[in-house]
Amino acid sequence: MNIAIFVSGSGTNCENIIRYFRASEHVCTSLVVSNRSDAFALERAKRLGVPSAVVPKAQLNDPAVILPLLQEHQIDFIVLAGFLPMVPNFLIDAFPRRIVNIHPALLPKHGGKGMWGHHVHEAVKAAGDTETGITIHYVTPVCDGGEIIAQFRTSLTPEDTPDTIAEKVHLLEMAHFPQVLEELFAGMCASDVTNA
Repeated sequence: MNIAIFVSGSGTNCENIIRYFRASEHVCTSLVVSNRSDAFALERAKRLGVPSAVVPKAQLNDPAVILPLLQEHQIDFIVLAGFLPMVPNFLIDAFPRRIVNIHPALLPKHGGKGMWGHHVHEAVKAAGDTETGITIHYVTPVCDGGEIIAQFRTSLTPEDTPDTIAEKVHLLEMAHFPQVLEELFAGMCASDVTNA
């Protein structure tokens, strides 16, 4: 299975996923796509020998640009790892239940438009939540509204700041995101064999 990772920023999750599947016989990270040319994730991909492409938002919304790129790399599945633009509907239609996203909170809390990165951790702190976590979910046209695949939690104290909340969430991402993807891919491969 060939996967593409879509990123907008530093790319720690992206690198973690690439390294996790490096020795896999079944899963290959074949492409890293960023909407930003200055995303450090592109440098990480380069260092790890993974092809990458910069696709600005206007081109992301153009089927004549993004679909041939994914076809060229024979992409079967798309992983959003800190990717900020909304995924266009035509791409969701082209990859039904084959696009997943990771969100740095326990959806449906602290999701939707404007809820990304540090904004999420600030909202968690402002709400006085006693726990937060990560949500891995399918991507649909509704922002952060797709079916939840898995959630992992961490407790919070009144002393936690948005920065320490971010650190706790990051630990969950590093520990769990690749494993959840592996289970998902294994289930899909088994299903493909059964349906063949």
